[in-house]
Amino acid sequence: MSVGKKSRFLFFTTCFGIAFLYIPMILLVVYSFNKSRIVPVWGGFSTRWYGVLFESEEVWEAVALSLKIATVNATFAMLFGTFAGLALVRFGSFRGRTLFSGMISAPLVMPEVITGLSLLLMFIWLKNFIGWPDQRGFTTITIAHITFSMAYVAVIIQSRLAGMAQDLEEAAMDLGARPFRVLADITLPLLAPGMLAGWLLAFTLSLDDLIIASFVSGPGAVTLPMLIYSRVRLGLRPDINALATIIILTVAIGVLLAAYILFRQQKQREQDLKMIAEET
Repeated sequence: MSVGKKSRFLFFTTCFGIAFLYIPMILLVVYSFNKSRIVPVWGGFSTRWYGVLFESEEVWEAVALSLKIATVNATFAMLFGTFAGLALVRFGSFRGRTLFSGMISAPLVMPEVITGLSLLLMFIWLKNFIGWPDQRGFTTITIAHITFSMAYVAVIIQSRLAGMAQDLEEAAMDLGARPFRVLADITLPLLAPGMLAGWLLAFTLSLDDLIIASFVSGPGAVTLPMLIYSRVRLGLRPDINALATIIILTVAIGVLLAAYILFRQQKQREQDLKMIAEET
């Protein structure tokens, strides 16, 4: 295959992939402004379903619960995942390292149905044995999300540590700094981008989870994915399209904001390097 044909093939396959991914989202956004109650039938432009959505207390309670769970989960998953990654990379070989590494990696490959079922049985056993938890809801969903989210954070931290030189840490220890001071003043600041990436990934995984949350939730504890799934099972509804459109808009704004921040940081870094080169 010639270079020109290869370039055209890559261009068309890329366009097909992008279209396959984004055309359904565009249709969803368009039909969120459909006046008709029947989603596939276009009845004219209207924003009535956004009004219905904003008046629904059930939706906003589910949104608030999902955001609360995702925030707590991301914070603890980041902490536990960071310490797990540090133990695996910085502490070398220790007794039980292979077992510990396998236990950290297991949630990455374990089917969510098995994870959710095992956690449900554990919570039922705890309720019968020590009387806790009284009911399944925010606490049980958060614990369940932390158990699998921290594995993803640990992988990110391991990758970050593997590509990070130890020169600064060794120099600080040679100058008399204690290990905890080295960790707090040098290692963690260098890990900050990886920790932030892990926090965002854990937040997204928690906000997106349906299967595990369905197993470990109880009456009155309905997350946003659970609410959307329960409503879609009864048939497509325009207010769900409106909710999905708001989520897409929020994610798009977040991505654009992150890209803008990264662009500004890159430009600032280039200017700093240019000033250093001119001074030397």
